[in-house]
Amino acid sequence: MRVFLITLSKVFREFWRGLRHWCGDSAYETYLASASRRPELKPLPPAEFYVDQLNRKYSRPNRCC
Repeated sequence: MRVFLITLSKVFREFWRGLRHWCGDSAYETYLASASRRPELKPLPPAEFYVDQLNRKYSRPNRCC
C-alpha cells in the first residue's frame, strides 16, 4: 500500500507540474531558471515579467476580425 501511495504521489506531482507548464502558470519560474544561466541579464520582478509577457502576446497583429 505504501509503494502505491508513493507512486500515486509522484504521478500526481508530475501531472500538476505538466498542467502548470501547459497553462503558463510556471512561466516565471522557467524564466528565472533561464535567467540564472545568463549572469549578464538582471531578471525582471514578477509584476514586470507578466506585463512584458502580456505586451508581447497582444502587441502582434491578430488574424481575427
